[in-house]
Amino acid sequence: MEITATTCFDFTLPAIDGSALDLSAYRGKVLLLVNVASQCGYTPQYEGMEHLWRTLRDRGLVVIGSPCNQFGNQEPGTDREIASFCETRYQVSFPMSAKVQVNGPDAHPLWQWLQREKPGVLGTTAIKWNFTKFLVGRDGHVVDRYAPAMTPTAITGKIEQLLG
Repeated sequence: MEITATTCFDFTLPAIDGSALDLSAYRGKVLLLVNVASQCGYTPQYEGMEHLWRTLRDRGLVVIGSPCNQFGNQEPGTDREIASFCETRYQVSFPMSAKVQVNGPDAHPLWQWLQREKPGVLGTTAIKWNFTKFLVGRDGHVVDRYAPAMTPTAITGKIEQLLG
């Protein structure tokens, strides 16, 4: 499938509650898109993601988590189970997509586009593990890609710079 999108605002994700998560609603905002999993060593990063969302959303930040089960079977639950886990364990209130694939031929088009826009180390495009992060500027273009070990807190300065 050829992707003709020019910005991330051209995409719609399935939301975790079954509705549509139309990214055009966030036009002009800074986005932090993260592929997440409930049973990963990086799962505590939900705390940092939620902190960023609560402290910077009024300045224009939107955090979006996209559950994915492609890495070590670390997100085996249903969308309902994932939502319950995130709300109960980490008080997640930022937008979440339904479970999607981020790699391969069945990867959601947004994630295919993100990878093409900002390749990883040595030009590789594939997402390597859970909690890979893409930071998108107000213009809808990818500014940075961060490895799973990079905590949300560690990129606060870059986010604040983009927020102005």
